Amino acid sequence: MENNNMAMIKGLFIALLLFAGGYPCFAQNNTQPPNVVLILSDDHSSIFMGAYGNPDVKTPHLDQLAREGMRFTNVFTTSPQCTPSRASLMTGRAPVDIRMSRFANTLPRDIITYPEILRKAGYYTGICGRNYHLDGSGTSPETEAVFKKYNLRTFKDRVNYVKIGGNFTALPQMKEFLDQKPADKPFFIQVSYNDPHYPYDAYTFEPDSSKIKMPAGMVDLPEVRKHVAGHMGEISRMDSLAGLVIAELKARNLYENTIVIFMGDNGSAVLRGKGTLYDLGLHVPLIIKWRDHIKGGTVSNTLISGEDIAPTILDMVGAAVPQTFTGKSFKQSFNDVAFENYDHIYAERGAHGTRLPNSTFDFDLSRTVFSKKYKLIYNALWQLPYTPVDFDEGPAWKKIKQLHLLGKLEQPYERLYFNNGKERPMFEFYDLEKDPQEMNNLNEDAAYKDVEHTYKTYLNEWMILQQDYIPLPLPPIPVK
Repeated sequence: MENNNMAMIKGLFIALLLFAGGYPCFAQNNTQPPNVVLILSDDHSSIFMGAYGNPDVKTPHLDQLAREGMRFTNVFTTSPQCTPSRASLMTGRAPVDIRMSRFANTLPRDIITYPEILRKAGYYTGICGRNYHLDGSGTSPETEAVFKKYNLRTFKDRVNYVKIGGNFTALPQMKEFLDQKPADKPFFIQVSYNDPHYPYDAYTFEPDSSKIKMPAGMVDLPEVRKHVAGHMGEISRMDSLAGLVIAELKARNLYENTIVIFMGDNGSAVLRGKGTLYDLGLHVPLIIKWRDHIKGGTVSNTLISGEDIAPTILDMVGAAVPQTFTGKSFKQSFNDVAFENYDHIYAERGAHGTRLPNSTFDFDLSRTVFSKKYKLIYNALWQLPYTPVDFDEGPAWKKIKQLHLLGKLEQPYERLYFNNGKERPMFEFYDLEKDPQEMNNLNEDAAYKDVEHTYKTYLNEWMILQQDYIPLPLPPIPVK
């Protein structure tokens, strides 16, 4: 009897701990908790999608998801590259704050992720498909040895299921995950695709490059058109693969009780896109379908940071958001079109890839703060010339450089890509209402001096609180 009493007391104590920690106790809840599926595309700006108004990109399955859910128009990642951006999605925090500014870093073991919280809340959790980039990648043998020596790869301990591969392994892996899931548990799984990461090979999905509409700020050359069409083709292929995931959920009678989220991990590998803090580097699509909670076909213009995804998912399933998260839930925006968490948000650029730093492809140190109205970019390494990430590997950038060297590259492209032969400016300031494509730097415009200083104070404060390691944008005023 004494042993039974002790067992009962221990059980009550554990239940109280769960309640105090904010984790939902699903066993005592008559309603079935929602499953969560997060589908991630790789290098995907919001302008390259049918649901976002681009008829050249065929995305029928994701367009249908938007008709069933909510499409978000102002979603920006915390970084224009995979590793730091995905780190923020997982942790609800900025990359510098969690020591994830270098591409090949492993996520520190002391940094909690939202799948861990879901797991504690009773969810069966998993990651499949494209490399999730948070256990170190592209490493040298010496670096690999350090990872193993200190047991730095952590995701096998954070989630129930981890398997990586690519576009065509994602669905079989998801099926295996669902087959292994205990029948009485809700689930979370992140399904990632390589598409539309460069290089491009989805030839049967490509639109006619001569007929597509070129994005603003992108020089119209046949080589550039071919690159953009290849990018569009991979997005269409990714859409067809995402459609198979949705079909599998329906075949298992899971779709109706599953929150389905689609998002791009960072911007497209196009001119002034991936690797930059311009709109095309940070602005990504986000669609959320949640039956009975989100009205189908609705649109939200709420300003959202990549840090906000983790707390929003936790909020949707009723789990407590850790105080360490700096992101904020935007769940209220599902039913309140006027809802805003922020006036302005931030993003950063650090090392990309694992090569030694030879250009801004490999290494840059930039920060930005922006609202719906204005944007400030701080280029700490302004001496380095602009080199587009991934885009520089193909014939399009070679043609552009050739025209530049011959003095035949037209304006405004000579200014946008090469700053008219001068070094990049340390500061860039844009009026987004008048110039949404960020083509006219107002840094030296006296009419914007005061508002630009205000944005520098925003960035200065944020960098201090993040314990950022680069010089602050507002140095001490010299004593005369």
